[in-house]
Amino acid sequence: MSTIAQAKIFFGSAEENKEVQQERKSPFDSAVVSSAPVCDAEDTLKALDIAKAASKAAARSPLSQRILWLEDVAKRLMEEKEAFALMLAKEVAKPIAFSRIEVERCVETIKITAMELANLAGETLPTDIMPSGKKTLAYFKREPVGVVACITPFNFPLNLVAHKIAPALGAGNAVVLKPTPEAPMTAYMFAKLFVDSEYAIKDALSVVYGDAEVGSALVQSNIPRVISFTGSVPVGNIITKQAGIKKVSLELGGNAATYIDKSADLALAAARCAFGAFYNSGQVCISLQRIYVNEEVYDAFAELIAQETKKLKVGSPYEEDTFMGPLIDEESRERAKSWIASAKDEGAKVIAGGEEVEGIFPPTVMADVTDDMKIICEEVFAPIVSLVAVADYETAVEKMNDSPYGLQFSIFTNDLKMTQQFIEDAECGGVVVNDIPTLRFDVQPYGGAKLSGVGREGPKWALEEFTEIKSVVIC
Repeated sequence: MSTIAQAKIFFGSAEENKEVQQERKSPFDSAVVSSAPVCDAEDTLKALDIAKAASKAAARSPLSQRILWLEDVAKRLMEEKEAFALMLAKEVAKPIAFSRIEVERCVETIKITAMELANLAGETLPTDIMPSGKKTLAYFKREPVGVVACITPFNFPLNLVAHKIAPALGAGNAVVLKPTPEAPMTAYMFAKLFVDSEYAIKDALSVVYGDAEVGSALVQSNIPRVISFTGSVPVGNIITKQAGIKKVSLELGGNAATYIDKSADLALAAARCAFGAFYNSGQVCISLQRIYVNEEVYDAFAELIAQETKKLKVGSPYEEDTFMGPLIDEESRERAKSWIASAKDEGAKVIAGGEEVEGIFPPTVMADVTDDMKIICEEVFAPIVSLVAVADYETAVEKMNDSPYGLQFSIFTNDLKMTQQFIEDAECGGVVVNDIPTLRFDVQPYGGAKLSGVGREGPKWALEEFTEIKSVVIC
């Protein structure tokens, strides 16, 4: 490349550069694709002070202005879809076709948020409902919390930012965003749409780049009233210990599973499972990792999913028909290889993939996996899926629930009673019937049970996270 896209720090409406810059290299070919300032705790505290000062104006701003603000950003993002998609392909090696889909989903997330703002309301309460009460005018209303700190991951570095900052700003808060270090330019371009909008609330959005130092400064400060984080369980644990008395919304890891019943459409299930396991190189919190298959159809299903997996094109993220590119970094690739080796040593078999393709770890299907193997017990976050034969539904759901994670599970079956039972039995935040647990619509509530997190995303539910209830009584 002749020029490198260079991000700047946003301190409210002001942009600043710093002498120390960190380059971002493409996970695909190691070319330098962008650079960003290296921020520290001092920068973070400055951004928080600016957000605190701006929060009053944000809270007083008319709802109509905030709706117009979001609609304007959505419109301009769609106009610049190709530029954003290309930057996603460069910074995180997401295949260009899926990068475009992420931009489109981001636009939809913002639009849904704007629509949901009309429903951000309270209700009146009958204070004479009990003998101890009396007739009053009593109601509650929702108000912005003030300042929201948002920390986002690399796997969806555009849409997951939108899921946080669009509801936070739309609700009338000021925001400090710490985007993933892997996609600084994507975050800069997105933030610039907000800051440059004619409807922007001055200084309501700041962006700081960095890792642990910046994150700790954000979390430990008394200024943010909500910490919204998407990432790993270990970091989520650190945040809960550091945050103090404030709201903490955590979308953490997962170990998504599905059950293939003998009544299922096996061809459909195999095709969808191949997609759900290997989409985004398996780097999705709800990537399909465990497939429990009724033993009566196990061999047939194993053959079908192996065939579907081998059809997937692996390679350059810039080619239109590429399904899967590389993992985010070399450490992730080496970890995936070691997990495959460990599972093979323990008796599992590779029936598709397993060997690098031009330096890219491929979609890999493991058969004859048992419950005690690391590859099925822990979150893989790589393009690896494991097949486990089970005698019946009851055994499958017991094994699915025997996990510290509970984000999303699914089932493939044509048995209505089994479907109804599964909805009750599954210990997770989301259930999908006759499709993959990787399925997510941005309008839905999204979050998990157990170690998979606390709170819910999705515009309607994020707006609740980013507001507080005020109770009013007029006697």
